[in-house]
Amino acid sequence: MSASQGLNDCSRGYATQLDDQDRLRHLRKEFIVPTKADLKSKTLVNSASNSENDDQPCIYFCGNSLGLQPRRTSERIISHLTSWAKKGVYGHFTPHEDSNLPPYLHVDDIAAKLMAPLVGALPEEVALMQTLTANLHLMMASFYRPTEDKYKIILEGKAFPSDHVVESQIRHHGFDPKEAMVLIEPENSGSPTISTSHILSIIEKHASSTALILLPGVQYYTGQYLDIERITSYAHNLGLTIGWDLAHAVGNVSLQLHGWNVDFAVWCNYKYIDSGPGVIGGLFVHSRHGEVDLSTRQDGGAGFRPRLSGWWGGDKATRFGMGSDFVPIPGAPGFQLSNPSVLDLTAVIASLEVFALTSMAAIREKSIALTSYLEDLLLHAPAAVGLDEKGLPYQIITPSNTAERGAQLSLLLKPGLLEGVMKALEDAGVVVDERRPNVIRVAPAPLYNTFTEVWEFVHIFKVACLKAQNGRANGGQEVIALKGQDEKGWAQIK
Repeated sequence: MSASQGLNDCSRGYATQLDDQDRLRHLRKEFIVPTKADLKSKTLVNSASNSENDDQPCIYFCGNSLGLQPRRTSERIISHLTSWAKKGVYGHFTPHEDSNLPPYLHVDDIAAKLMAPLVGALPEEVALMQTLTANLHLMMASFYRPTEDKYKIILEGKAFPSDHVVESQIRHHGFDPKEAMVLIEPENSGSPTISTSHILSIIEKHASSTALILLPGVQYYTGQYLDIERITSYAHNLGLTIGWDLAHAVGNVSLQLHGWNVDFAVWCNYKYIDSGPGVIGGLFVHSRHGEVDLSTRQDGGAGFRPRLSGWWGGDKATRFGMGSDFVPIPGAPGFQLSNPSVLDLTAVIASLEVFALTSMAAIREKSIALTSYLEDLLLHAPAAVGLDEKGLPYQIITPSNTAERGAQLSLLLKPGLLEGVMKALEDAGVVVDERRPNVIRVAPAPLYNTFTEVWEFVHIFKVACLKAQNGRANGGQEVIALKGQDEKGWAQIK
């Protein structure tokens, strides 16, 4: 039974049936879900509970911003700290029979091998290093090679601020961002999404003067999943280099970066990868760009693609020889700078071990089912008397086509409702995030969220909308009260 089949069954019991049939339901126990008391407490230990409801898990639909902590994260980190405490510098080279963590020298290799299947890459095309913005700069230092005639960078107009490092790169090369930055804006002022055909038209229009294209795999504001394969192919047919910011795509949607012939990509690992706030990021460099051929040095060449180099990207066979001649590791690891934080990589490995218990195909299948069910309930199911389905105080601005979205639905509220709705959700132990002035982003993560949580969220959200509407109409005074539930479990209003 698929979630979409339940359009006419909006009962809580149907949500329970979907959870019973969920092939990934066992993975929820791999994560620590905060309780409502945890969220309310002003201390980290001995959270005081004022009611039995406070002991219930919160509804955490914010994996697009910061994923929940896997239970094994603390185990892996303690193991690493123990190694450091007992072995010191020997930990760089000494394996231990009672730990599945490799010596520090090889932690980045293990992390890359675990990450590669999530992005559809060869292990040597992946490096876990730096952070998202730093990796964007590093990739642009290598792939943005402007000339007098070809100097423009095409990017999405509402790109996340990190993608606007392109402005500083343009200035660094002596060009004016007003002329060199081409922003792709929605063709329809009534919709914030961008059609693939419109993107391709902008690329074609500016192809003769463009040096680089940089686009998001999943747009952070709307949750739109761009057609990476088609856009990449189109760019290459015009002789253009294209890179992708996959901060909201990795661990969220199915990717085949090698097969799609993507030039480069960057991402963070604290959203759907669940590795912790500000943790080390990752990048992909297609194998054709990571080749090392020292024979070209005879003709004055470097033997490898230009880049900002660092010693950790050097050949391991000579890395500790302290020589002055830099020879990079073939592939993405050759773009590394300094030795990565083993503490960070340990947290990433712990998360990737959870992903290794399933597949991105299975994760994507559940994600589509979750958002389809969420969409159905938001648009069709009643939550309370007085909320007219034909006059809902919100609209979904994420594409309805499941192939064009990830795990996130963005809800555009009517003006003036955001603050009241967010306050009501917070009071009810629901975690989502807002993008002012009027958007709420809702992102059920397939690894740990359930269909019952989706049902409960819609119940709470629609009542919150009613309260916010009513309070606004009555000078901010909330006058709505509940009078129990109907036969399907939805709230009724007095």
